[in-house]
This record gives sequence, structure tokens and C-alpha cells, in this order.
Amino acid sequence: MPTLNEPKLIAGNANLPLAESISRRMSLYRGVDQNLVDARVERFNDGEIFVEVFENVRGEDMFIVQPTSNPANDNLMELLIIADALRRSSAQRITAVIPYFGYARQDRRTKARTPISAKLVANMLTGAGIERILTMDLHAAQIQGFFDMPVDNLYASPIFALDVKHQFQDNLDELMVVSPDVGGVARARELAKRINAPLSIVDKRREKAGEVAEMTVIGDVKDKICLIVDDMCDTAGTLCKAAQVLLDNGAKEVHSYITHGVMSGPAVERVTNSVMKSLVLTDTIQPTKEITNAKNIRIVPTAPIFTQAILNIWNGTSVSSLFEDKTLTPIYESMYHMD
Repeated sequence: MPTLNEPKLIAGNANLPLAESISRRMSLYRGVDQNLVDARVERFNDGEIFVEVFENVRGEDMFIVQPTSNPANDNLMELLIIADALRRSSAQRITAVIPYFGYARQDRRTKARTPISAKLVANMLTGAGIERILTMDLHAAQIQGFFDMPVDNLYASPIFALDVKHQFQDNLDELMVVSPDVGGVARARELAKRINAPLSIVDKRREKAGEVAEMTVIGDVKDKICLIVDDMCDTAGTLCKAAQVLLDNGAKEVHSYITHGVMSGPAVERVTNSVMKSLVLTDTIQPTKEITNAKNIRIVPTAPIFTQAILNIWNGTSVSSLFEDKTLTPIYESMYHMD
């Protein structure tokens, strides 16, 4: 049974199109207007963030939609200040919907005198009054343990599986899922299992951060349609090089499925000029015009799964049920028509 308090959405400036899409879908699912809470998130002249909420939120179940993508520091501060405004306005519960969780790459000390920034950010979110986190494809699953609160980590692999079955329905027996590094094997294996495809690995060796010295393909990719799977694409250097190495090892063609399109610097140009047939990204990070105009980059929406997850959190039902095909497929049936 739904609780007596109402779910309400509020958004920062990081990804307003995604927040508005979630709002529209919630209105459709609930049969009532579910507009974003009227608020302003602005800057003082010196760059300080100012938040003012114009609606009563006392006793309401609040969901803040705000990825901490570029500019990461500004978007993180917006999230913290919105949460503080809601807490001081007596919201009953504050859930941070963080489609892309920034600072997740610094999840452990790999060298002496380095920070664990993911833990620091977790502490900041807790201190701001946030009581629950909803995110997608954390860079490292153990980051959930940095929080002393519930963390619902959604996965893009079920959505990617629907897309793969739709896009490659005539070539499913030729597919090979590829992890671009050893650390991403679990993520790649999950997709491979969902589409019943074999798994390969590109073993990369780095001499220093951001530079790959050597790549070796583990597994036979000859005459296969390779699908590279990873959680994020930053400058796309490694991704494009992996695609070339796969083709050099006999792959028929290469496609990539990446959850978070960070796409910094020359990333879009590299992908456009690469041997990759397609790069599929989700909209957890708002795509730039350069990305949407790229001939071989395609965007898959996450609003359907985030909307249902928010409603499930609000009414106290299972979020992990969204990882099952029988639950997820109806949510995406307007995009993928399966027999």
C-alpha cells in the first residue's frame, strides 16, 4: 500500500532533460500531475550556489535528480545544498537520485598519500541529510558499503540486453561480449549471460594513468560481432584502441555499450573516426549536441527504469525486480518490440 506522503521530484541543473522525462513518466504511471517541484538553483556573482524552494515539502518523500557529472564540483554542491534546503523545510525523507556518481574512480588507495574521494563524497551526502541513494552502474560495487544508508544501484545491462536483442536479432549467434579490462569482467559477464553469448577480455597494461602501453585479446573473436561493455567512457582513447585490436584479431565488426558517456576532450572525434560501427550510451549524463550529432553514437534512455525505481522506493516494493526481463521489458516496450 502506498504511504500517505506524496513522492515529489526536484532537480538541479546537471541533467534537466532526464529529470523532466522522469517527471512526465511519473505523471503517466500515477495518473496525476507529477511536475518538478518549483525551485530556483542559481549562482551568486562570485559563483556561490543559491537554492530556493517555492513549494511546501513538509512531510513529503523528496527525490533529488542530480548526476554529479561535469562540472563535477558544481553539480555535487548543488545536490548538497538542495538536500540541505529540503531538510530544513521538514521533508520526511530525502533520496538522492544520482544517475552518474562522480568521484567513484577514487574508491581505494592505489598509491601512498592518495585520497579515497568516493568515501569523502559519501560522508558529505550523509551530512547534508540525504537518507537514501539511487544510482546506476557504480564504478565499483563496494562503494555501496561507504554509505550507512540504503543504496540502490541499478544496472544498465538489462536495458542493453533488450537493445542488443532488438538491434542484432538476426545475428545473435555471432555475438561476442568483450570486457575492455580484467576489472570489468563481472559487468561484461552479466550482459553475456542475458544474451547467451560468449565472453572475451582485452587485457590492457598501463605505464601511467591515461596511457595504454599494450593490449592483448584473451579469447577467439575471429568472425564475431564484438560488443565492448564498460561503465564509462571518458576520453575514448582506450575504447577506440580496443576496437582496433579486436578487428586486428579477426572480429567482423565492433560495437560498444557504455553506461556513462563522460566524453571528455577529443572523445567524440575519436569515436566518430574510429573503426567502431556504433557506440551506445545512456543519458545518465546529459549528452552534448556534439554527441547527439555524431553519426555512430546512439542514446538509450534511462528515465523508464529510474521512474519505476523511484515509485518502487516510494511505495515500498522491490527495486531489484527491475533487473528481471519480465518486469523491465514492459517498461521499455515502446522502444523494443520483442516476440
